[in-house]
Amino acid sequence: MEKDTRALFDALSLSPADILLPRDGIDIGKWAVVACDQFTSQKEYWQEADRIVGSSPSTLRLIYPECFLEDDDKEERIKAIDKAMEDYLASGVFEEFKDAFILVERTTESGSRYGLVGKLDLEAYSYEKDSRSLVRATEGTILSRIPPRKEIRRDAALELPHIMVLISDERRLVIEPLVARRPSFRVVYDSPLMLGGGHIKGYLIDREEDLRAIAQALGMLKAALDPANPLLYAMGDGNHSLATAKSLYEDLKKEVGDAALSSPARHALVEIENIFDPALNFEAIHRTFFNLPLDAFKEVLSLLCQSHELVEVSGLEEMRKAVEVKDGTLRFGIRTKDRCAVCKANDPSRSLSASLIQAVIDSLAAQGRGSVDYIHGADVAYRLGLEDGNIGIILPEISKDSFFESIVTDGAFPRKTFSIGHAEEKRYYLEARRIR
Repeated sequence: MEKDTRALFDALSLSPADILLPRDGIDIGKWAVVACDQFTSQKEYWQEADRIVGSSPSTLRLIYPECFLEDDDKEERIKAIDKAMEDYLASGVFEEFKDAFILVERTTESGSRYGLVGKLDLEAYSYEKDSRSLVRATEGTILSRIPPRKEIRRDAALELPHIMVLISDERRLVIEPLVARRPSFRVVYDSPLMLGGGHIKGYLIDREEDLRAIAQALGMLKAALDPANPLLYAMGDGNHSLATAKSLYEDLKKEVGDAALSSPARHALVEIENIFDPALNFEAIHRTFFNLPLDAFKEVLSLLCQSHELVEVSGLEEMRKAVEVKDGTLRFGIRTKDRCAVCKANDPSRSLSASLIQAVIDSLAAQGRGSVDYIHGADVAYRLGLEDGNIGIILPEISKDSFFESIVTDGAFPRKTFSIGHAEEKRYYLEARRIR
């Protein structure tokens, strides 16, 4: 890559990377496994993945599925991961592509979506709620989740990303021109993915003219931002993985000072995706309260907003339509055994219904009253609400059009506000990069 092109990328905090891919002849269908934070209550999913992989080279041997984090063999698992990384590097499992992006074409039931794998500069990233950095968390970061992940990454020779980072590119300047030219690029993998993951195809992007075009397009996006609050990259998935990389990098800076600036640990491998990709589906994450009377919920709610009213609706379909109405109130559905309603709350201090509900959750938790779970699927939250003592909360969808604006204005969303696609549609591990 030419010096002036590299300088363009340095100013953008995203750049091509030295990317490791499995060499020819390795079965990608067995190599690639889904993000480690999926199926956390379903060990049988990971047991089936293990059966499929068998003795074949696989990223399953290089990652730590989170459903096993509470097991007693954590130290042994981490040692096995570190050893597998060293063994794969020594035995020629990988082929390295220097100064490259990978254009990813992922086909699922939602359609074909496209992303660009490269490395982000952790100097430009902050997961603080009120950050104004170029790279930001979109949801609240739970600090207690970082230390166990640091244990896994601390001595690892490689990183494998399940991190998806969003750009707001309504004019489709960055990724889509590459998509149009993909027949001219070298295909570096092409395979179905295991256990309902759809199909994945990767193209090598390493020609100087293509790299420069990416930098120039990203530069146009950056130039249009408010210099005082320039959000260019917003976390889509994998925030705690990126936060872990950031925390370890900050530790390294304390240990070695400016020498850390040239360390590979300064960057993290990610996949950039355009929020306006039509196959990128945003889904609200709903809530269900357990062992909590509706009157107790309303009592706390009344202390956290100016006023609220419940309007009865006939069922889930009417509820879902009603919570999407934009009339200046914060709206969410309430389903109990006896009530089916939409709550309209007046709360000028908040722009999201999820923020108000999170305040209710925090208040109830401080009082030791009830418990809550975060639910994928409005129908599931609605059904759980029908059980004695439960309250199902159905939240409105997150708008792609206002997503970046909301973060710039209000800071990070409350934790578990949204999800990108179903579990099987999350990123699969495939690319790797040396970090030691």
